[in-house]
Amino acid sequence: MIEFRHVTVSYPGAPVRALDGVSFTADTGQVTAVAGPNGSGKSTLVRALLRRLPMERGEILVEGSSIVSLDQQEIARRAAVVSQREELSFPMRVEEYVALGRYPRLGLWRSASSPDDEAVKRAMERAGMAAFADRTTDSLSGGEWQRVRIARALAQEARALVLDEPTTFLDLAHEMSLFELLNSLAHDGISVLLVSHQLNLVARFATKVVLLHRGHIVAAGAPQDVMQANLLEKIYEWPLVISRDPAVGSPSLVPLRRRSISSFNQESQ
Repeated sequence: MIEFRHVTVSYPGAPVRALDGVSFTADTGQVTAVAGPNGSGKSTLVRALLRRLPMERGEILVEGSSIVSLDQQEIARRAAVVSQREELSFPMRVEEYVALGRYPRLGLWRSASSPDDEAVKRAMERAGMAAFADRTTDSLSGGEWQRVRIARALAQEARALVLDEPTTFLDLAHEMSLFELLNSLAHDGISVLLVSHQLNLVARFATKVVLLHRGHIVAAGAPQDVMQANLLEKIYEWPLVISRDPAVGSPSLVPLRRRSISSFNQESQ
């Protein structure tokens, strides 16, 4: 479980706080999605969790312990994070890169053992990257690289998984596969915290949606409660309608073209 309590963060020189008193919980066995427009504070939550940004006030707890009381290695044993951006200084074999996820379990001096090798193989298989083990990271497409990064996070075998825009570079099939994987991990008892712009996929798979706007939570709850047209139109500043996904009945966001608004309103009357 990951808990944010009144988290407040500011960037130097910024006129307003990036996060202002944000509180919510990503519960064990659930997919919790954080959504909102660009600049709403979504990625700042992840940076604060990684202790890359100092908090003005508030605290973040992972499995009941404040992150300020844990060293980075212990945080990594409890929560695996797939950040939005990552660049390698030099290429390496995919299997070797995924094996870096075992570092929080190994430390500096212990060599990888058979259970560590098995954990790496399981992670690659679950992320759909087992066939890429001998490829080098510089030979991967954007989508393949993203899935390899997810495999490394799975190799950590943490009880919480945090992902910041994980569907970047993924095509339709791989987007769906990723969300199915996250759903499966949650059913296995993992706490999944997901930052995503993909509201329709979030509505299908998330247990809870936390909607951020200008550093504040404006709504939190089940997808059907948060995905309300009047609320989303206001914070995204774009006309839209909410329909129902014909496959599963979840809310489905349909953005409108501005020139079509008048004709849509006439047909609705």
